[in-house]
Amino acid sequence: MGRRIPGIILWALLLSLPGQGRGEEKEEFKFELSETEKKPYHLGGFGEFRPVLNVLDKNAALYKANFYKENLGATTGEYNFRVQLEGSYEEGIARLFVRFNQDVNDTYQGWSSGGTLYEGFLSLKPSESYHFDAGKKVFKWGKGYAWNPVAFIDRPKDPNDPDLALEGFWTLSGDYIRSFAGPLKTLSFTPVLLPVVSGINEDFAGGLSNPAGAPSSSGGDRINFAARLYFLLYDTDIDLVYFTGGSRTTRYGIDFSRNITTNLEVHGELAHIRNFPKTFINADGTVFNQTFDATGYLLGMRYLTAMDTTYILEYYHAGTGFTKDQMSDFFSFVVRGYNEYLATGNSTPLQRASTLSRGGYGRNTPGTDYLYLRISQKEPFDILYFTPAVTGILNLKDHSFSLTPELLYTGITNLELRLKTFFLVGKGSTEFGEKPNDYRFEFRARYFF
Repeated sequence: MGRRIPGIILWALLLSLPGQGRGEEKEEFKFELSETEKKPYHLGGFGEFRPVLNVLDKNAALYKANFYKENLGATTGEYNFRVQLEGSYEEGIARLFVRFNQDVNDTYQGWSSGGTLYEGFLSLKPSESYHFDAGKKVFKWGKGYAWNPVAFIDRPKDPNDPDLALEGFWTLSGDYIRSFAGPLKTLSFTPVLLPVVSGINEDFAGGLSNPAGAPSSSGGDRINFAARLYFLLYDTDIDLVYFTGGSRTTRYGIDFSRNITTNLEVHGELAHIRNFPKTFINADGTVFNQTFDATGYLLGMRYLTAMDTTYILEYYHAGTGFTKDQMSDFFSFVVRGYNEYLATGNSTPLQRASTLSRGGYGRNTPGTDYLYLRISQKEPFDILYFTPAVTGILNLKDHSFSLTPELLYTGITNLELRLKTFFLVGKGSTEFGEKPNDYRFEFRARYFF
């Protein structure tokens, strides 16, 4: 009898369902294949509104270099609007992917707008082992979170916001993937051709290869070659990376990532650049050109606690960066140029300083040694969809730093709200002490569709 009870209960439940009792017409069950089929296309993106308030430091060298002609107050405001659209379409072995950004900005200089194709490439996948891409693409080589020394054919991340989408370069690439049984589980090889010709990838040959903004080779059409060999060996992800060509000097790289435990991951990168050309300036305005072999590396970890607190810690050495003395010399050159401008009206030295700041000295983390720490807490005090975090970047040579607390809320469907505050701390002649801002407040509302 006991074996019949579950069947009786199941029959009673079926009779209680709408349309299944006596005197009611049974509803025919229909299975729509279209409901389970994968659609060949995808459309999505987001709209973003990002107001910013900058609290200026008028005594800072980079303020004097970039705003010496401007009559700015103690603060400046910005209103930034962005629409990012992305879509894909698949048919057979082919897939087309496009990501496009349209920006509209209102700053102290007035309104401006511009559209940029971030990615747009055609993929062909004739088999599970072979894959070919042609078009504008981001490769995301490297295992670091804030920096990627081995990302030889990608634009550098912003360590203050590493998850932002990057603009790619026009390339031809392929992938060969093979799986194995044993210690070596996966092997893949990715060759890439990156041309630099008139109107295509011209900025690849320029300031991205040199912190001072000078190109690494002479002009003209160039074909560059890069390659990555990836293998999963003993549960460790390893990449061997290579680049050569006429646009930048030859470079080699290796990276790794491994989960030590389910909650602890460690990663690292090492890059060696042959004959790197570096341009820097001293306090009296003399320009020096130096060529040397540069080595950069990164070592980091990511740890998740039982309380859902995430720690990301990274040490980064940039062999191509400016030393502490080179940064100090540049700041002294700016001060001398500014004093000359006030006394004589001659702005030539400040114009040079402004160009150098845009080319390298004023970029994100232009120095040689940094420590990065990010701490985020998921839903503290049981506040659903709420994630506070704080990020610190320390220049280990001059001991200046930035501290960025933020609040993220995602409790409204398709809407992401984020508030960030940047505190820049440092003495005179230090990286963060000579930034044009003392503080920066930023709010971002992003709606996904």
